[in-house]
Amino acid sequence: MRLKSEIVVSAMIRRVFGLGGFAAVEKKGAEAAGAIFIRQRFRDGLETLYAPAPQNFFGEDDGGRKFEVRAERAEPEAVREMLSREMRFDPDLWLLELEIDDVADLFEVVKAI
Repeated sequence: MRLKSEIVVSAMIRRVFGLGGFAAVEKKGAEAAGAIFIRQRFRDGLETLYAPAPQNFFGEDDGGRKFEVRAERAEPEAVREMLSREMRFDPDLWLLELEIDDVADLFEVVKAI
């Protein structure tokens, strides 16, 4: 069974603050099953965008959330454009903003095949 999106986002925010970073919900989506997108901001002004990984990365009993990199250390305008397209397609998505250098311990990032 998968945790509700609201619980996953809330837990991630607490973990980021616990690690000395900053996190905020930029857009609140559907509480139960909204897709979660993560915008990681860096001190140099660049951003990385993480999106839900395709279903082929999940096993039968896998209830966790996995993410893929959609844009890595990109200009903020490019990330904004990607997000606006996603929001037109899925208005119920969550957008979580993080200001932390390393996200390795926060969520699983899968590599494209």
